[in-house]
Amino acid sequence: MTQTRRFGRCIIIDDDPDILLSARLLLRDLFREVADFQSPEDALQAMDEELPDVVLLDANFGRGATNAAEGFHWLAEILKRDPQAVVVMITAHAGVSVAVEAMKRGATDFVSKPWSNERLLATVRTAAALRTSREEAVTERKRSAAIGAPAAGGDIPLLGRSPAMARVYSLIERAAPTEANVLILGENGTGKELVARELHRHSRRADNVLVTVDLGAVAESLFESELFGHVKGAFTDAKGDRIGRMQAANGGTLFLDEIGNLPLHLQPKLLTALEQRQVIPVGGNKPVPIDVRVIAATNCPPDQLADESRFRQDLLFRLNTVEIELPPLRERHEDIGVLIEHFVALYARKYGKPARAIPAEVAAALEGYDWPGNVRALRHAAERAVILADGDAFTAEDFSLSRAIPAPRPQATQADPARDDLNLERAEKAIVEQALKKHSYNISLAAAELGLTRASLYRRMEKHGL
Repeated sequence: MTQTRRFGRCIIIDDDPDILLSARLLLRDLFREVADFQSPEDALQAMDEELPDVVLLDANFGRGATNAAEGFHWLAEILKRDPQAVVVMITAHAGVSVAVEAMKRGATDFVSKPWSNERLLATVRTAAALRTSREEAVTERKRSAAIGAPAAGGDIPLLGRSPAMARVYSLIERAAPTEANVLILGENGTGKELVARELHRHSRRADNVLVTVDLGAVAESLFESELFGHVKGAFTDAKGDRIGRMQAANGGTLFLDEIGNLPLHLQPKLLTALEQRQVIPVGGNKPVPIDVRVIAATNCPPDQLADESRFRQDLLFRLNTVEIELPPLRERHEDIGVLIEHFVALYARKYGKPARAIPAEVAAALEGYDWPGNVRALRHAAERAVILADGDAFTAEDFSLSRAIPAPRPQATQADPARDDLNLERAEKAIVEQALKKHSYNISLAAAELGLTRASLYRRMEKHGL
């Protein structure tokens, strides 16, 4: 036997206690909760606590009243509280004109007293289903907006005037107007997503959406659903059809971040979708055509991408029609001053802090540091400095450079005091930095060696200014 579907909450408003009891008993198997009220004021207070799926509202409350004036008044008040409210008006027998007027004013349906139990159940069930579909539509619109919205920090410009950055700008200018797929290489924090946004902004697809997928954060079990979508019932939690990121990017640009972290056994699925320019949602059997331009990014060094045991070469050829390599900050020290000035001004405005000078010696220290975390680390250091500085001018300590720039020291020996440093904070920072350098700042590999998740490693990097 099929179990009756249960909705959330139903509110019944009527001044007749017998009507309330009858409706409550009839509807209790349809809803998780059925609340009844003789007073509309009490019902509105209950709505403030939890919005109902359906409201059954009597048209007349005063003895002998037939014009439904009170019902219309409370209908308006309910819709003020919840513009998406689904209200079924309870009218007197043959009160068709009242029912029609109620629906003009925003009611969803009506039932006449005395009612047929079957008619009331069918009407309320349909009304509750309507509420559910409205909520799903609102959720889907929010999801679509979130997919297309720029990521946090997406409004930060790509900055730099070094020869290395001049080459990057030149490649962006030449590649952006084409339909060529682009592969962006660079260490973590160098600004690969900013390059992707510049490519999209100057492309023929600029009026359409840029959809970002962080493949390093997508669970393997959800890869197909996330990229290709799914149909209702495809798996336990698939309560409705859902379009994937590739279909959401139709007509626009798909940015596949951390492509180097895509497991080898999933790479053929992505390659097939790109080659055939279509996807098949999980649980479906009908291909959906897609029209996307692909921009991919990875922090994997080129020699690792060339390793067939880690990355399919046919997929690599599909992705890197144009290759843009972003230089790390240690290779463009002349850009550090421009970046610091930009971020200091940005965070001073954000936090309402006064403008402070950057003395020459502090600027020299900033420009002399290698910034292992690249622009991301520099941005975090600038934000901390703006928040913590209390003088008229910035100091090196405001940027945490006194502990961020390690002094060179010889190989540890039995007498080396570094071995006797038992400070956990410094030890953790040294270990994290060692793992990052060992793996050329590949977050996934460094996190695996440290026994951490990527998110945990990012938190420690931010904590220690790495």
